[in-house]
Amino acid sequence: MIGAIVLIFLLYLVNQAILKSYKKKFSFFSVPLMNKLYFYHILFWGVYYTYTLFNNSDSITYFAKSATHSSSWFELFTTSSKFIQFVAYPFTNVLGFTYEMAMFLFAWFGYLGFVHFYIFFKENVKLKLQLWGYDLLLILLFLPNMHFWTASLGKGSLIFMGIGLFAYAMRFPQKRLFALILGSVTVYMIRPHMFMFLGLGAVLGYFTGREKVPVYQKVLVYIAFAGGIFVMSDQILAMANINEEDVLGSFQDFSQVQAGRLSSSGSGVDITNYPLPLKLFTFWFRPLFVDAPGALGLFVSFENLLYVILAWKLVDKDFIPFLRKSTSLVKMSLVIFISSSIALSFVMSNLGIAMRQKSMVMYFLFFVVISFLEYKKQKKINFQLLRKRKLEEQERFAGSPTPAVS
Repeated sequence: MIGAIVLIFLLYLVNQAILKSYKKKFSFFSVPLMNKLYFYHILFWGVYYTYTLFNNSDSITYFAKSATHSSSWFELFTTSSKFIQFVAYPFTNVLGFTYEMAMFLFAWFGYLGFVHFYIFFKENVKLKLQLWGYDLLLILLFLPNMHFWTASLGKGSLIFMGIGLFAYAMRFPQKRLFALILGSVTVYMIRPHMFMFLGLGAVLGYFTGREKVPVYQKVLVYIAFAGGIFVMSDQILAMANINEEDVLGSFQDFSQVQAGRLSSSGSGVDITNYPLPLKLFTFWFRPLFVDAPGALGLFVSFENLLYVILAWKLVDKDFIPFLRKSTSLVKMSLVIFISSSIALSFVMSNLGIAMRQKSMVMYFLFFVVISFLEYKKQKKINFQLLRKRKLEEQERFAGSPTPAVS
């Protein structure tokens, strides 16, 4: 544990260099806020570590296999679980990291995902939005369930970092090429199908967004992601044992097999045979108190209630007009959220699995929600300004004072 404490302070120093470099690039960037987020994330590393002392955890297996691997390091450079061992190997096998140190290192990867999602939100949403009198972005950054599943040695923390890098890079992909490549490769190596959804969202978003994106930039994005998906399609299909001649049928077979495999690794209500709408609702918003699997599920229910409240704000007559006029990043986020949710909900067998898997996609929903709330707020501001101008014009003609506008 002493080694982990030392690592906490070493990575804190590394953070200061990273955060200060971002402060130079972005006037909105708050170093104190990100430092608070770091220590908040440490809290959940401690919570997750305590959780592993009393429950089965894949993190123990990842640590043991990477620490005792005796063959070539690059034998581990393959997709899915072995890639976690590949990343952990230099630290656990060469540098002699303890289990606690390896856990914290991966928790730090998860923290970097939050930093880049913070930039993604602040750079693209200019107005300050509040919920119940609190800054909505701060609420979203400090959601407990999101930190819990991204604070351990495993897929969750690393893929969250990769997705965060991807989202950050997509504002200016040609200027943030390193972040885009690192994020995309990380996601692909852990879950190739998730990379496919990111690529699909990027291509559709760039071709349908309201911005006047240069043609060469659209072509580069299309070639990069469409080409990448095509080149890696065999690997993506092979991961799911999908037959190219019967994609739908073989996907259904894979979903049933995968759901059955996962059924023993979680707890709660069996959702395997639910219809798609109920699968999606379960994936996004359950457990909700009455079906909470244990104390953790009860705690998560409060956060899921917030998800329901935020998603309900999209049930509005202005949403479709907003979507038509929205930016490429909004459309990209919506495509990624919906497509990945449908695929993931098919292989989720119970609430326990759903609780950890949805951390990959929920921030894309949050981005759509707060972008829509910004649109509504800006629309209200514009209406008030227009009304004020009309009253001022009436004053000039009538010679009477302008009534106060609330």
